[in-house]
Amino acid sequence: MGCQALLRNLLLLSVSFPAFAADASAPGIPTGSYIQAGLALCLIIALLLGTAWLARKVSGGKMFGQGDMKVVGGIALGPREKIVLVEVGDNWLVIGIVPGQIRTLHTLPKGATPPDGASQHADIPFATWLKSITERRPNE
Repeated sequence: MGCQALLRNLLLLSVSFPAFAADASAPGIPTGSYIQAGLALCLIIALLLGTAWLARKVSGGKMFGQGDMKVVGGIALGPREKIVLVEVGDNWLVIGIVPGQIRTLHTLPKGATPPDGASQHADIPFATWLKSITERRPNE
């Protein structure tokens, strides 16, 4: 009796298997879903570009992070130390930069030459002048 039940179950399984196989071969995702997903992606990209354009118009055409500041020149004193000349509005700021710290060393009117010895250094670039100042020995 156990053997007949086993054969009957195997026969039922073999007859019903093609019905399950026919359901598995049906197409999974219709083409309309791909078109809808593509259009949604295009809409998202258009929204991003529109937002970037609007942000640029609102900021007056300037990119983010730009203002009335401009780096005029600078010199590296060591691997991590610098002195930089920054133009801010109508002033020049001489700024010292070291790890973890930024300090204003001097303020000049825009376009002014450095105070001591201005006549001898008027025709040389800032970086050269700054290098000559930093290379001076203390007894000079």
